[in-house]
Amino acid sequence: MSHEHEESLKPTHFADLIRTAQLVFDPASGVAGRYIQVDWQEFGIPDEVAENLQLLGQKYRYASPHISSDIIWEQLTPVTRTWFLNNKEELWKFEEAFPALDED
Repeated sequence: MSHEHEESLKPTHFADLIRTAQLVFDPASGVAGRYIQVDWQEFGIPDEVAENLQLLGQKYRYASPHISSDIIWEQLTPVTRTWFLNNKEELWKFEEAFPALDED
């Protein structure tokens, strides 16, 4: 990762990216019997980026979102890196759009 990117990306941005990737992989958040079909382009995620995020979300499905930024950066395609840099301040909104269900 370049020095310029290191300065503009914070650990919270990467945590938000991992959580977004987990949601792209499984928008139902693992709830059995619940299936959600999502057109990620409607959320501003191009198909190529959604594919990369889906793979990342599958790999880190049950992981803490606080994974080393260098490890994550290496797994992003160039298109996903650009999308991430352009959307890093908005990623938290995906979790708001797909809130976890209470188990009450």
